[in-house]
Amino acid sequence: MAYISGSHSSTLSFSDRLAEIKTQLAEAYAARKVYRQTIAELETCSTRELSDLGLSRSMIKSVAYEAAYGKADRQA
Repeated sequence: MAYISGSHSSTLSFSDRLAEIKTQLAEAYAARKVYRQTIAELETCSTRELSDLGLSRSMIKSVAYEAAYGKADRQA
């Protein structure tokens, strides 16, 4: 069984915590927008254009993810 345990310092006021949540949501929305836009743009490219970029169609989502969220650390 897995569980998450977390604690927040009570040094932030309620309004500061709300502002922090708002900032995090705005950043997440912006990253998601970059992800969707990158996928849309790459899907309009022909196979030849993707090849010129060194990409294949199967790489579009991973390239878009990296563009939006940075390189994923994959630990196995």
